[in-house]
This record gives sequence, C-alpha cells and structure tokens, in this order.
Amino acid sequence: MPHLIDGREMVPPEPLELTLLALDGLAADDELVLLLYCQPHPLFNILRREGYVWTEDLQSDGTREIRIRKA
Repeated sequence: MPHLIDGREMVPPEPLELTLLALDGLAADDELVLLLYCQPHPLFNILRREGYVWTEDLQSDGTREIRIRKA
C-alpha cells in the first residue's frame, strides 16, 4: 500500500520536509505518493541524487501525482 502526502494546501517547504522524512522510512518495495499543484524541482534534484525513481501524472484538476520508489 502506498504512503500518501497531500501537499496541495501546504506552504513550502512543508511538503518537501514531509516527503524527505517519509522517504527515510520507505522500505525497498514501498511507494510514496505526493500530491501537489506544482512541480517540485528541488525535490526532483534530491531524488535524482539519492537514487530514487519517480513518475508524474497531471490530473484534470491540476494536481500532480508523483509516485516515488527506491531504485
């Protein structure tokens, strides 16, 4: 079951901070789902550097659904 962070109504840097905390506890076969209204470029840089993989889907309401896994 994926872990979910709904950051759409949060003020930066709260979504980033919560995501980084959640990633610290992510098991090898777990997935983290992050919901945002923007592209989190600082997070993408961290994910790339730390070896995570992710997909991003733009929903009809403007929500970006970002699914993150360990590589």
